[in-house]
Amino acid sequence: MSDIQRYESTPRLSRVVVHKDIVYLAGITSAVRDGDIHVQTKSVLDTIDARLASVGSSKEKILSAQIWLKNIDRDFAGLNAVWEAWVPAGAVPTRATCEAKLAAPELLVEIIVIAAL
Repeated sequence: MSDIQRYESTPRLSRVVVHKDIVYLAGITSAVRDGDIHVQTKSVLDTIDARLASVGSSKEKILSAQIWLKNIDRDFAGLNAVWEAWVPAGAVPTRATCEAKLAAPELLVEIIVIAAL
């Protein structure tokens, strides 16, 4: 198990796990709970940037993203506007987006990413 590094761990989860040059991020929600989908998505993406940088990776190395929206009909276009402005051209990861009941009623989006180091 020495080839597995865990960061920002709590009794429930590790926010970042690195194994064999792959970075796994736990689901990330917005630090701004009262913002609209644009504000919350930007907050999530800023956290993704910071967590990836903390282990020597970056958004250019994201392999896959899983996105959950509280209301896909209302927020899909807004999410995509922020996402497309953030994701690097030529480094677009695989992605899935679905609607889900999130952990708190004010949360609009949660994103998990897997990236290379």
